[in-house]
Amino acid sequence: MPTTPQPRNFRTFAIIWFGQLVSQIGSSMTWFAISIWVWQQTGRATDLALFGFFSQLSQIFMYLVSGTIVDRSSRKLLMIVGDAMTGILTIVLAVLYFSGHLQIWHLYLTVAIANIFGQLQELAFEASISTLVDRKDYTRASSMGFLAEFASYGLGPALAGVLYLTVDLGGIMAIDLATFLIAISIVASVHIPQPKQLKTDSTQPFEVLEELSFSWRYLTRHSSLKILLVWTSLFWLAHNLGQSVYSAMILARSNGDPRILGSLAAASGVAGVLSASVMGKFGGFKRRVNGIRLGMLGVGLSKIIFGLGRIPLVWIPAEFACCLNLPVLGSSTDTIWIDKVSPEIQGRVFATNSIVMNTISSVGYLASGPLADRFFEPAMMPGGFLAPILGGIFGTEQGSGISLLFVMCAIAMSAIGIAGYRLPQLQKL
Repeated sequence: MPTTPQPRNFRTFAIIWFGQLVSQIGSSMTWFAISIWVWQQTGRATDLALFGFFSQLSQIFMYLVSGTIVDRSSRKLLMIVGDAMTGILTIVLAVLYFSGHLQIWHLYLTVAIANIFGQLQELAFEASISTLVDRKDYTRASSMGFLAEFASYGLGPALAGVLYLTVDLGGIMAIDLATFLIAISIVASVHIPQPKQLKTDSTQPFEVLEELSFSWRYLTRHSSLKILLVWTSLFWLAHNLGQSVYSAMILARSNGDPRILGSLAAASGVAGVLSASVMGKFGGFKRRVNGIRLGMLGVGLSKIIFGLGRIPLVWIPAEFACCLNLPVLGSSTDTIWIDKVSPEIQGRVFATNSIVMNTISSVGYLASGPLADRFFEPAMMPGGFLAPILGGIFGTEQGSGISLLFVMCAIAMSAIGIAGYRLPQLQKL
């Protein structure tokens, strides 16, 4: 007998969203503080960039099965397990830190494991949007996701930048644990509807290759969606290649001051919240693909200015402008996928998308650190072969080579955005 469709309630979505926002703020504080600790220990861009690589690597393997798990399992339970496991890992790190045994490889292992469960939690939440809210509210819900992301990205590091000088890494981890408990309690207290096909699907065995081939066949039948995936993946490759050395660039140019890095995160958070709020209220672009194109161009141009700057007076407005565009880009992309893919297969299709994007992005994370430390930085130091050519623009002090790499990536982002106007398949979206 078919199940009766559950009424959609945006209030329930908003309650869950708030709990995840609190948890994200705590996590953002912890990982910001960890990045400062690692820089103080080593002073190498590679060590910071490897966090992104190990995060992406673990998610790639997990995405092979996570889409099917989300489509066949209780999405509410997956969200609770994701938050709980991340909290447990934070406890492990805190014990290692207070006992004086914390090493960098512990952090790489932890971020890899944490992102496996965090990815399940995020995918379950994302796939629940279409069952929690009406179609007319998809853009609003997606924009609130970006609002939470930027609020946590801005508020978390801003708080951690100040608190790090007083409570240190251990105190920030303790705050993070409290936020996980809040998120778990909220998810446990609400009802999250399941797609009605879920019960039938869960009785059938599945094979990884079969499920992946199903998702890829779906994308092949919808060529415009496949082009969208390739186009946006290339953009995020260039973005992550530059973003992975972002913290190292700022810390190198600011003499390791965590307050400057925290101030930039606050500026980006405010901009992202404002932009996501506007997108949520007014619904974004009528043609979503135009929002993606303009978002790519805005991000790329802002990051070019950011990379050319050497002081907070340039960095802060450039970062603000960049993060005004990211929710436009992201919510426009998400709305297309949520609208075009049926709820009962969203977990599998979204997971396949993430495998493609994360595989490409991981290349950027793996390459960026060595490129910065072994090529661009020495080349831009006094006596380096690029210093006479570009030293007048980027300088010849520590961080100049990283800035050059950052600007090159930003130029690539802008070029990819422009290329979107030349892809006729995107017009069908």
